[in-house]
Amino acid sequence: MELDVVDVVVEEYEQEPWALISILQDIQDKVGYLPPDVLKRVAEKMDIPLTQIYGVATFYESLNLTSQGRHTVTLCMGTACHVRGADKILTEISGLLGIQPGETTENGEFTLRVANCLGACAIGPVMVIDGKYHGKMSASKARNLLEKSGS
Repeated sequence: MELDVVDVVVEEYEQEPWALISILQDIQDKVGYLPPDVLKRVAEKMDIPLTQIYGVATFYESLNLTSQGRHTVTLCMGTACHVRGADKILTEISGLLGIQPGETTENGEFTLRVANCLGACAIGPVMVIDGKYHGKMSASKARNLLEKSGS
């Protein structure tokens, strides 16, 4: 099934090498992430070395090589957010979920990510849950939001 998705998406872009990032994004949208067999098939279909495909897939933070949770939580760790206590929020989130950045909870509910900057410095610290920005974050606000998201 996943390999059929690869075939369709690569054909939509007419196997053009310039479209590799878009191809990987589209496949991820359909499959959920980019497993090794999918990346191998992209390399074969596009006649691009697998190492180059992995290079692109690991360079862009928006591309995932592992299965993601039902909810994605991203915490900004940029300078403005950091000086306003993002490290304490990260400690709270990690403790609550029992995972570190880049990991997914065992039940598949949450994936925790950190970002160098989310571009919302004025309302920092910022946490994004499933694409929705939450500003002026604190450890207790983060806990409340995650408890609501998990129910």
